[in-house]
Amino acid sequence: MDTLAIIFLAVVVLVNGAVLAYLFTDVFKKKELREPLKEKKGWINLSLAGLVTQFFDFMGIGSFATLTAWFKFTKAVPDNLIPGTLNTCTLFTLIVMNLGTITTIEVAPITLIVSAACCGLGGFIGAGIVSKLNINAIRYAMGVALIIVAAIIVARQLGLMPGGGEATGLFGWKLAVLGVVAFILGSLMTIGIGMYAPMMATVFLLGLSPLVAYPLFMGSAAIMQPFASYRFVREYKKTGKPLYDIKTIIAVSLAGTVGVLIGLFIITSIPLDAIKWMVSGVLVITSITMFRSARKAKTQPEAVAK
Repeated sequence: MDTLAIIFLAVVVLVNGAVLAYLFTDVFKKKELREPLKEKKGWINLSLAGLVTQFFDFMGIGSFATLTAWFKFTKAVPDNLIPGTLNTCTLFTLIVMNLGTITTIEVAPITLIVSAACCGLGGFIGAGIVSKLNINAIRYAMGVALIIVAAIIVARQLGLMPGGGEATGLFGWKLAVLGVVAFILGSLMTIGIGMYAPMMATVFLLGLSPLVAYPLFMGSAAIMQPFASYRFVREYKKTGKPLYDIKTIIAVSLAGTVGVLIGLFIITSIPLDAIKWMVSGVLVITSITMFRSARKAKTQPEAVAK
């Protein structure tokens, strides 16, 4: 494996691991955080949530919306703890995802680093810009764009258009385009627009192998999410008010790892053509989700959908 890839993996492990360690220091000190661990009820439900949602997260569907729905439907996590729990319960699975994809799926390190760095910058710098935009207009536009790309993939699979690419890295203007798109997607993540499906679409249009999308969006998420998680942990330390459920974090981390490994086995075992069909399906599902979120926000302004 390339030295740059090893350095990137080391950064992912250190940053995510540091936030987890920072979080768990409170578990040993604060009684209110340890109390849920004594209750036997809920472990199976939360473990199942981790297994299922992290499997689909790895496949490109995303897990925040599905975890939120699961928590609400089963009443496993109080509403006030859901945001903090969502951000912290997937830190460990992100480490596993990155270790799994970067060591098994070939990707040019410079492409991976540019994507992750620009996405991180987008989340840090672009948040103030996108927060002023019409989020529903963005959802509708994104939904239409994903449907178009899905149609292109299907057309190419049916031989109606020239085939897609199989490259593992980008250079020159294409790398610059990826950086710009990653910056925009990182900015949009701060207002609840997921980057997995849009990154899949970008990868396909730029001529990369659809497999390359997996280390790219997982690497980007692993750079951005620890900082969001850190804010929740720091806020709890300052206020003393619990902002996350430790039982859920443990259950989703452990069972979610199994889901990730199952997803990794499937992705690296099936033919590339099957992956292209799967990617087109993910794009359509995400597009429908975008439209539904926009419609829900229009009819229920107080609702926040991710």
